[in-house]
Amino acid sequence: MGWRFNNDRSIYLQLVEQISNRIATGFYLPGGRLPSVRELAAEAEVNPNTMQKALAELERQELLFSQRTAGRFVTEDTGRILKMKKQAARGAVDVFLKQMENLGLSETEIIELIREAREEKKDE
Repeated sequence: MGWRFNNDRSIYLQLVEQISNRIATGFYLPGGRLPSVRELAAEAEVNPNTMQKALAELERQELLFSQRTAGRFVTEDTGRILKMKKQAARGAVDVFLKQMENLGLSETEIIELIREAREEKKDE
């Protein structure tokens, strides 16, 4: 799972989102140890201070926790992970609905587009 960044938002915020996504998708398992700050920074090709700031934010959100000599770990609270996953999904849905609204589509048209897309996906 590669790191992707764009210039329209802070790298730190994008790191928080991407690590959260990795937790939500099971790339980093509940209770699992994360690579060190330096390892993650090197992998993402970012400054270690930026990575440290992102990891500190994830600790504040209680998605990660530190053990003094052992490193950082993903929370074992699967309820918290599910809540974060649902919040991210809801955000994506909100963006999608706003885009459809901007196109002037009705709720019925949006639902039909989703059905069509699902059917096409099944046929692949």
